[in-house]
Amino acid sequence: MPRYSHRSRTRRRSRGRFGPLFKLLCLLAVGVALTVGATVFFRVESVVISGNQRYTQEEILAASGIEMGDNLYGLNKVRIDQNIRTTLPYVGDLTINRALPSTIVITVTEWEAVAQIAVPDPGQAALPAQTGDSSGESELPVAQEPWLISVKGKLLEPAPADFSSITVTGLTPLAPQAGSMLAVPEEEEPQLKALIALLEALEAEKMLKEISAVRLEATRLVARYADRFDVKMKLNADFSYDVRLMEAMREQIEVQNGERAAGAMDLTRSPAVYAPAQAAS
Repeated sequence: MPRYSHRSRTRRRSRGRFGPLFKLLCLLAVGVALTVGATVFFRVESVVISGNQRYTQEEILAASGIEMGDNLYGLNKVRIDQNIRTTLPYVGDLTINRALPSTIVITVTEWEAVAQIAVPDPGQAALPAQTGDSSGESELPVAQEPWLISVKGKLLEPAPADFSSITVTGLTPLAPQAGSMLAVPEEEEPQLKALIALLEALEAEKMLKEISAVRLEATRLVARYADRFDVKMKLNADFSYDVRLMEAMREQIEVQNGERAAGAMDLTRSPAVYAPAQAAS
C-alpha cells in the first residue's frame, strides 16, 4: 500500500508540472488555427460603397487601394481612409467596416465647396511666402488662382470662373494642393481661424448662402450679408452668437425700415450698431 501511494503522488506531481505547458500549447494552437483560418477564408470578394454623389464607386474603390482577394483582417483601415481623402478631395466623413465573411463596406459623406479664396494682390502673389526661420531657407509659392474650400478649410480644387460661393479676401494661400488643408503665413493664422469659425457657424444656422463675401482684416472681418448689409465682427468673436445676432438685427431692421433696408451692422461694439446705407461710411 505505501508503494502504491508513492507512485500516485509521483504521477500527480508529473501532471502538475506539465499542466501549464500543455495549456500554453493549446492556446498557441488555437491562435495559429484562428490566424490560418482568417488568412485562408476571410478574403475580400466585394466592396459596397454608399453616400457618394460626385465620385463614382469605381473611383472610390481605385483610390482605396483595396484589391479583390485581399485579406479582410489584413487591411489597414487608416491607410485606406488616408488614400481616399487625399486622392478624392471632396470626400469628407468616411467610415470603413467589415461585413463577414467577405465584404468591405465604405460609407462616404462629400464636402461642398462653400467659399473660394481669392488670389492676393499681384505684388504679394509675385513673391514666395517665407516660413520657418529668417534665413529664407524655406519658401512656399503663393496661389496664382482662386481655390475652393470646404467648411473646415480643406482645399478642393481651383475655382471655376463662373462658380458661385463666398468670396474670401485677405488671406495668402500657400502652396495649394487639392486634398490638403488651406495654409497661410503665420501672421495670418488668426484670420484663417476666424474664417473657419465663421463658416462653421453659418453652416450650423443654415446661412451660408446668405453671405456673398468675407473680407479679413487685421483685427476684424467684414461679411456681405443678404447683398444689402456689411457686417463687422471681431476676429476672436463668438461667431455662433454673432451670426444669430446678425439675423435678429436684420429682421428688426426690415420691420422698422422695410424689406429693402440696407446699411452696415457693427457687431464689434456693445451694443451692436446699425447705420443705414445713406449714413454708412
